[in-house]
Order: sequence, then C-alpha cells, then structure tokens
Amino acid sequence: MEQSAATRTGSARTGTTREEWRNTILAGLANYIDAGSIVAGAAGLTLWTKEFGLSSSFVGLIGAFSSNAISAGVGALIGGWLCDQYGRKRIYQWDLLVYAFGLLWIIFAQEPWMLVTGYIIAGLAVGADVPASWTLIAETAPDKERGKHAGVAQVLWMMGPVIVLAMAFAVSGLGILGIKIVFGHLLVVALVLWAMRRRMSESTVWSDARDDEAPKVSLSAFRELIVQRKFLGPLAFLTGMYGLWNLMAGTNGFYLPFILRTVGSQSQAMSVGLQCLSFLLVALGVAFVFMRYVDRVNQKRLFMVGAVLQIFALLLFAIFPLSLPVALGYVLFLGIGGGFAQQPFFQLWSGEMFPTLMRSTAQGLMFAVVRIGLGIWSFFVPAITKAGFHTLAWILTGFVTASALLGLFFAPSNAGKSLDEIQRERDGGDDRGEPRFTRDGAPASTASRERVASG
Repeated sequence: MEQSAATRTGSARTGTTREEWRNTILAGLANYIDAGSIVAGAAGLTLWTKEFGLSSSFVGLIGAFSSNAISAGVGALIGGWLCDQYGRKRIYQWDLLVYAFGLLWIIFAQEPWMLVTGYIIAGLAVGADVPASWTLIAETAPDKERGKHAGVAQVLWMMGPVIVLAMAFAVSGLGILGIKIVFGHLLVVALVLWAMRRRMSESTVWSDARDDEAPKVSLSAFRELIVQRKFLGPLAFLTGMYGLWNLMAGTNGFYLPFILRTVGSQSQAMSVGLQCLSFLLVALGVAFVFMRYVDRVNQKRLFMVGAVLQIFALLLFAIFPLSLPVALGYVLFLGIGGGFAQQPFFQLWSGEMFPTLMRSTAQGLMFAVVRIGLGIWSFFVPAITKAGFHTLAWILTGFVTASALLGLFFAPSNAGKSLDEIQRERDGGDDRGEPRFTRDGAPASTASRERVASG
C-alpha cells in the first residue's frame, strides 16, 4: 500500500489522513506488546517464585535480562542501526515472529532457565521494534501533530499493562495457568500485528534521504554520535533524562506488585489492581494532557509539571509506611504525572533531534544504554527492598529529581516545527533541512549537498 501524496510532500500540511493514523497505531502497538510483556512478567513474579522456589538473586536475574532491561537494550542497539541502514519496514518483517517465539518459551516453561530464555528472546525483538516504530511515527506524522501521534504510541504503551493486568486480575485464582493465558494473549496480538504490518509502506522521509546518498553499510554513525558536539549534547541529555527516570519506572513496572505483597502485605489481586490503575492513569494523562497540549504549548513547562507530580508521589513512599492509602496516593500522582513527562517526551524529542539517516541509530543507542542500565540496577532491587523499603524509595526519588533537573536546564521546545526546520536550526543544513553529513555520519561532499539542494 502506497503512502498518500500528502505524506510525501508534507511539511506544510497539518491534517492527518486515515492512513497516517493507521500507520501510527500499527507502529505504536510495539509499545503495547513491549509493556505488556514486562507487566505480565511482573504480575507472575510472585507466582513463579513460589512455583519454582526462586531465590531473590534469580528474581533479579529475570528482571535484569527480561524485555524490561538488558535484552531489549541490545535489541534496540542492533535494530536501530539496521533501521537506518536498510529501512524501517525491514525490521517489521521479522521482529514480531521472533517475539512470538520467545513467548512460547515463557508459556511452556517447566524450569527457571526457560523463563530467562524466553524473556531474552522476546526482549531482543521488542527492543529492535521500538526505534523502528518511534522513528516511523516521527517521520510520517504531520508537523503540527507530531506530539499527538507520539502520544498515541504512549497510550498504547500504557494500555498494554492495563489490559494485561486486568486479565491477570481476572485469572488470579488460576495461579500459573492464569499468567500463561495472559502471555498467550500477547502471542496472538503479536502474530495478528505482524500480518497487518506487512501492508505498511516504507518511510518516504528515509527513502528520500537514502536516495540522496550512495548505499553504504557502515558503523561510523555510532562514532559520529559520540564525537560530534551537536549530536553528543542531545544524546547525553536525552539518555540522562530518560535513563535516570527509567530506573524508577522500570522498578515500578516490574516490581510494584512484588513490593506491595512482600512489604505492604497486600493480596495478589490488590497488588495487581493497584498497578493496573497506575498505568490507566498514565494513559489518561497522555490522552487528555500530553496529546491535547504538547503541539501548542511550552514543552519544557509541561514536562516539569509532570515531573514534579511524580517526585511528590515518590516522597509518599519514602516518608510514610506502606499502607493502602499511601499506595493509592502514590499511584494517583505517579500515574497522572507520568502521562506528560519523561517517557512521552523522550519519544518525541529523540525523534526530532537527530538527522534522518542517524535517527533510529541514535534512538537505539540511547534506548540500549537506558535499558541495560536498568538491567544492572534490577540485579540489586530485591536485595535493597529486603534491606529497607524506604531506602529504595529515597533512591528512586533521587533518580526522578535528577531527571527533572536535566529537563529543566536542557529540554527543547519544538512545538509545531517540521523535522527539516529543527535540523536547520541544529546544524545549519541545506534548504531541505538535511544535515551536511552522509548516511554514515561523515561530512558530505559539496557535490552531494548540491544534489540534495537541487533535488
């Protein structure tokens, strides 16, 4: 199916076609299965611990190598580079089949090592899918609605946990079988999504940029991202802002039911229900605040309001005993604030602040650092929780506060600007807004730039 002419010519156009919304949803569903698999594992963590007699160190191992952390990071690093080299669509042809294969290991696990194997395979697949999906959304959305389209992907990211946790709540009486049913639903969604994505077109923004340069496979894009100042600045800001926050979010997403049960003495049903409410509130925050305002207000101010709400939520955990009212307050403020702070803005800004042929590579590199960092941190969460829950809560509060400060000092505000305009502002490129670098990040020749300008 070919993309519309409006999509191909698009920088002045502000309306959204039905095809563009369809592409955004199909791309954004990568978020659904990513977050869904993370939270399905979280919901089943205490059940697996009981079923297999897992130690706290093995629980940390599952969290570290799951799709919540290291495996997704490695997948993003490889997948992001492949997206820029061979196209966004190429990733879609295989990654969801690999994801489905990983889920089969989890569903039919008879030994602890099978759980880890399944999570590693599934994590590699969803990690590769994320930069492909986020890049495609950034490149196909209308300029004045790019934030809104990014918000759709974030709503789907939150709906994955909501639906998964609602299912886990409904089948909580079935024990391990109930969790296998939840993972079975993700398997079906992945296969249906794979079939529907086969009709999607390649990003014309990538195709046009690719046509302007001779095909060449190179790893130097990684080097250019790190050594060139104009790339290193946004790379460091986005990685730090999102990475510090994600240490808290990953802990919350994977371990909250576990913490509520072991520290807060809540039932399995209540623990899963509270986490379900948390993700639902995030989705509402994205839908009614982020999507409504992000394309027409000062983005830094919007970011800071959401970040402060999350800090307040974490202070409740840090200061007060983990009672049910404290847990409800935590869920309320963290959920609403999370809807228009670090996660949605990372997706939006990471798609805007790098040139076309380095966009997915940059996103994959940042996502890899963030998820691998979370994986290393996850090794220690069970032990820290056992040593003292309030200590963990203060550490998480510090992470989110540092993330908010990075946003306060370095966040951009690109509302309404085209990707071309943003690149011209950042690197002084040619009239089409393409940076003065070849597809592998090296300086483009004068002839190449003239060809782009005339093209």
